[in-house]
Amino acid sequence: MTNSSALWYFESVNLYRILCPHKVKTMGEKHEFINYKRDQFIYMPEDSATHIYMIVSGRVKIGHYLENGDEVITAILTKGEVFGELAMAGEDKRRDFAQVMDAATICPLTTEELKDMMYENKELSFKILKLIGLRIMKLERKLELLVFKDARTRVIEFLKDAASWQGVKVGTETMIQTRLTHKDIASLTGTSRQTVTTILNDLKEKNLINFNRKQILIRDLDKLS
Repeated sequence: MTNSSALWYFESVNLYRILCPHKVKTMGEKHEFINYKRDQFIYMPEDSATHIYMIVSGRVKIGHYLENGDEVITAILTKGEVFGELAMAGEDKRRDFAQVMDAATICPLTTEELKDMMYENKELSFKILKLIGLRIMKLERKLELLVFKDARTRVIEFLKDAASWQGVKVGTETMIQTRLTHKDIASLTGTSRQTVTTILNDLKEKNLINFNRKQILIRDLDKLS
């Protein structure tokens, strides 16, 4: 696999700052934000893929359903992040769903609007392509972990990846600001909430991490195993 530290960086860029039509004079006057209530779906599998979306506030989970109806979460996104971008890569019908976790404000952008913006801005075109490539690499990495690694390793690798793209280094320690619950981490790592709680508590007892509802502190990434 490619070194994750080189990949996660791009996702930390707040694309909303350059993509939102409200920040483009020729588009801002006619563009509207959409407010969603908790648990509302923004789109479902088989819906037409005509827009990409930017999160102004709140959180959105991306996932799909297995044949038996089980839900698989592939990403939990927050303010400034972009989703639905596969519409730019030729997706005609949605293969996944996007559901609001908290009350959220979303900025929609049609694929035609985005194409016009990309046509006039080569740097934006490069960033959109990089975003799509990054998401594919993340899914490949998640699949590798689910197939070949046990639950403890998946949770630890999740923490390391989160540290790579969200963490702030202070000496040997890394602070990750996050609103993810143990249930959220379980959904993202293909484990159970109880398993995540047990693993995190074990790491805490060994003084490898510390955590509360708003942040996770990794004492030393090199020793986290």
